[in-house]
Amino acid sequence: MLNRSWVLGIAIAAAGAVPVLAHHAFSSEFDANAPVTLRGPVTRVEWINPHAWIHMENKLANGKVETWMVEGGTPNTLQRNGVTRDSVKVGTVIVVAGYKAKDGRLRANGRDITFPDGRTLFMGSSGTGAPRDGRDPNERPRPKGNQ
Repeated sequence: MLNRSWVLGIAIAAAGAVPVLAHHAFSSEFDANAPVTLRGPVTRVEWINPHAWIHMENKLANGKVETWMVEGGTPNTLQRNGVTRDSVKVGTVIVVAGYKAKDGRLRANGRDITFPDGRTLFMGSSGTGAPRDGRDPNERPRPKGNQ
């Protein structure tokens, strides 16, 4: 016969493992040593947890068009940084500076998005192994004093 506290402990541990499986660290999926720059129109925007996604076309020098999925931070984090679901519209040509997926799929962690008018948005995941490249506004030193 199983001890009830032992069974309860297993149940709690199993329930706690589910969010870990649903979310990943930057370094588990993306390569900080493989920067990528993508340029092309946005084809779809997904504002979902645990990460927002921008789907876009990227035209290669040989004329071939690739469809990329670009991961952003969580919708909540993006909103706190002033990025909303309407910030990136389908059809807009953007430039994404980011990092390629380790598995070779056409996926990237998009750090910065630049719009045709020169505006930029920070979309990347920070922490959890993401490069501390100075792009994340939350990494910048805060003024000393009353905080």
